[in-house]
Amino acid sequence: MDKKREKLDDKIKALDSTRVFKKVTPKGDLSWYIKWTSSIFILAGMALTSANVHPLNLVIHLIGVSGWFVVGMLWHDRALIFLNAVAIGVFLMGIVNTISIW
Repeated sequence: MDKKREKLDDKIKALDSTRVFKKVTPKGDLSWYIKWTSSIFILAGMALTSANVHPLNLVIHLIGVSGWFVVGMLWHDRALIFLNAVAIGVFLMGIVNTISIW
C-alpha cells in the first residue's frame, strides 16, 4: 500500500532514467508571475469577447499577449515571441479601427 502512495518525484528518482523529464519552466521568478497574470488577462478577454464587450475585450487581450511577449523574451523562446508579436499587431489594428469608427 505504501508503494502506491509514493510521490511522483520519488518514482522518477528511483527510475534513474534519461527518458523521464522534469518540468523546466521557472517557478516563482518574474516570468512565472507575468505568465500567470497574462493568462488571466487573456481568459478575461475571451470572456469579454463572448459577451460582445467591444473594444474593452481588445484592450484586455492586448495586455495579455503583451505579457506573454515579455515572457517569450525572458525565455528566449522564438515561438512565443513571434506568436505574441503578431497578436499585439492584430489587437492594435482592431483598437485603431474601433477608435477611427468613433
